[in-house]
Amino acid sequence: MSAKYRKISFGLSIKYEDYLSYYQGLASRVRLRADNGQIIVFPASRLKPFLGHNGIHGRFLITFDENNKFVSMERIG
Repeated sequence: MSAKYRKISFGLSIKYEDYLSYYQGLASRVRLRADNGQIIVFPASRLKPFLGHNGIHGRFLITFDENNKFVSMERIG
């Protein structure tokens, strides 16, 4: 049986200082509206690999499995 994956794209712009509240544990989840209008929620820790000196900016693609569990996230633009 093959797994069914759901891919959702979104844009994100978070200043470095704003991400610190996630990093310090003041907020544990990110909630945003994806390109398709759907609201998605995921652990803020998933963004850490994309954090730079200016924060996190760009377009991303997040993949969930058939049980809505996180599979991967990648920058797409």
